[in-house]
Amino acid sequence: MRSKKDNKGGRDKDSRNDRSSSRRGDSASNRSSSGKGGESSSRRGGSSKRGSSRSDRERKSAKTIVLESFSDSPDTVFTQRQIFRRLGIVDQKGRESVTEILKNLVHENKLLLIDGDKYQLNLRVNIITGRVDLANSKYAYIVSEEMEEDVRVFREHLKYAMDGDLVKVEVLPTVRGGRAEGMVVEVLERSRTELVGIMELSKNFGFVVPDFKKLYFDVFVGESGLNGAQAGDKVLVKIVEWPKGAGKNPTGEVIRVFGPAGEHEAEIHSIMAEFGLPFEFPEEVEEESEKISEKITAGEIAKRRDFRDVTTFTIDPADAKDFDDALSIQKLENGHWEIGVHIADVTHYVTPRSVLEKEAFHRATSVYLVDRTIPMLPERLSNGLCSLRPNEEKLTFSAVFELDDNGKIYDQWFGRTIIYSDRRFAYEEAQERIETGEGDFAEEINILNNIAHKLKDKRFKNGAISFETTEVKFKLDENGKPLYIYVKERKDAHKMIEEFMLLANKKVAEYVYNLGKGKRRPTMVYRTHGAPDPDRLSTFSLFALKFGYKVDPEGDISEELNNLAEETVGKPEQSVLQNLAIRTMAKAKYSTEPEGHFGLAFDHYSHFTSPIRRYPDMMAHRLLQHYLDGGKSEDKEEYEERCRHSSEMEKRAADAERASIKYKQVEFMKDTIGNQYKGIVSGVTEWGIFVEIEENKCEGMVRLSDLNDDYYELDANNYRIIGRQSKRIISFGDEVMVEVKSVNMNDRTIDLELVETLKQH
Repeated sequence: MRSKKDNKGGRDKDSRNDRSSSRRGDSASNRSSSGKGGESSSRRGGSSKRGSSRSDRERKSAKTIVLESFSDSPDTVFTQRQIFRRLGIVDQKGRESVTEILKNLVHENKLLLIDGDKYQLNLRVNIITGRVDLANSKYAYIVSEEMEEDVRVFREHLKYAMDGDLVKVEVLPTVRGGRAEGMVVEVLERSRTELVGIMELSKNFGFVVPDFKKLYFDVFVGESGLNGAQAGDKVLVKIVEWPKGAGKNPTGEVIRVFGPAGEHEAEIHSIMAEFGLPFEFPEEVEEESEKISEKITAGEIAKRRDFRDVTTFTIDPADAKDFDDALSIQKLENGHWEIGVHIADVTHYVTPRSVLEKEAFHRATSVYLVDRTIPMLPERLSNGLCSLRPNEEKLTFSAVFELDDNGKIYDQWFGRTIIYSDRRFAYEEAQERIETGEGDFAEEINILNNIAHKLKDKRFKNGAISFETTEVKFKLDENGKPLYIYVKERKDAHKMIEEFMLLANKKVAEYVYNLGKGKRRPTMVYRTHGAPDPDRLSTFSLFALKFGYKVDPEGDISEELNNLAEETVGKPEQSVLQNLAIRTMAKAKYSTEPEGHFGLAFDHYSHFTSPIRRYPDMMAHRLLQHYLDGGKSEDKEEYEERCRHSSEMEKRAADAERASIKYKQVEFMKDTIGNQYKGIVSGVTEWGIFVEIEENKCEGMVRLSDLNDDYYELDANNYRIIGRQSKRIISFGDEVMVEVKSVNMNDRTIDLELVETLKQH
């Protein structure tokens, strides 16, 4: 069996050996049964704990195999002879061993003894249903509503369940380390059957080594399933057969070859496949989009409020193609301003029960990778019919407000409109108008900017959190190679647009909420965000104190966090502390429950302003129009299920975006080996310390095994490592100098070497 040392460089040694010995299984066993993952006579592949004797491991493996033979047929009664035959036991010694195991399993209440020599799985034991959360390649946690704490399942008991799978688990009566443990009885639902990885070839077969580091097995591919894949190619493999026993590998067939690992297109396509992102739209979706008429009839215009003669423009990134929001402004006779927030009327074109609607719901969001957008809607809609391009009449759904110069709202109106955009601004052009006061529409932009400042001040006064997240961007050459990395700067032009979008989203949510009372309130799609967890906040406050910042967990949380944000601006620890503070808060999600948005300090908030790229905004548009037409409340459970799906797809999109950024960061750093950089300790684990490089925001690891001056141990409660002899301390947030030691493109990791500690906390 070939070691994976060469193609898994950068991994911890124990992890690497552990992975190669147990995930691969016996390659000979996979070649039997016509390459369909035949049975291994040695049952090799079980997990082992360091320090266990070989006999302990073998006894454990045999016991597991016997129990799994019952789990495969949980309702069947087997005679002892049938069990011997089922396990392929032919010798007397083997029979005696299995008989002893059967007695022990009956004693442990895992099997029932019936009529002297008949056995059946005891289904009256504590069986729960839950989702698999793979912690690492050695064990997973089962998250279940039936248990207060997660149940740990070691990989030899996972039955090839993967992250996200729905499983039945037997909770074992024994407890190791104070945590409930169990074993998978049955995999009820596979979250996925396709994996991305690197092809390793032998003469007549191959193995796909998955990119997902936590996965504990490789996929065996017979000669007929290679489909032209070469050694070292990134591929998408579909699992076609799952093993029924231990010591084997799932069998798969290659369904897409991306090309040699490390090439730009191969890596980006593999990230898309890894997160289940679509490569193209189904043919029927494209066909339906092409059939939509672009003509706006007089009858349609008559149904709408006409803004075509009102000054209107869009402000977007310079490279944007889908303009889904525009602002209009005109002065009223009373001296107030009428400001319209005009949003592409996507639901006019995408109708219920259409294939476009089904595809939009399925995707739920556009995904923005480093070099491309994977849109929610076909280009005909996203960049054409629905895009608010300049000098074209466009159908919109609008929130229109009457405000004074101080941002006080006197009136509001919601409904369908038609607009004509006079100008398409890039953010940089709008910012130039703000800074110089010169250029076309400079007066209008500055009026909007001044009102936006008033709205923002009021929002922060009411308790909004002022954290600024760091957005990493890349300058790529024609082949996708990163030339340099920069942090996107948010100036007044960005914040102005954001403020009016926030206003529209807030007021739409409030309008629908106030249409009813109590349980009779109409169904609406809200964007909710819970307050920080008190325990996490207390832990964070103690940590912030180490840096000299006081955060009172019993005080006004918004005020405390805003003070922290203000005090850390421009300091090395700003990013570290703000990211940790954000982790104390609940994740924002979509819900039909009007629970409010803590971060924005809004009692009610929705997403209304980006229907080209977010399905929840389409739902908000439909619901709002339905209620404007006098309709009754829509089915809450149906919309709640759509909210759950949208939240899940949003998370998947964010994970894919992060993976593409991480890949490009690693690719950029491969040309910097030997260079030294200033950084800040951004994480500590039992394996090493993570360091974020100040110059380009790339993060790498200094492995504890590479710290030769002492043996370091993790002090998890205090976010630090401590030298056993020297008592030297390296803490989260310390400023350090590091040298780039190596990079691993396959694992998307950067190995660093600690040069010196510059400043400690």
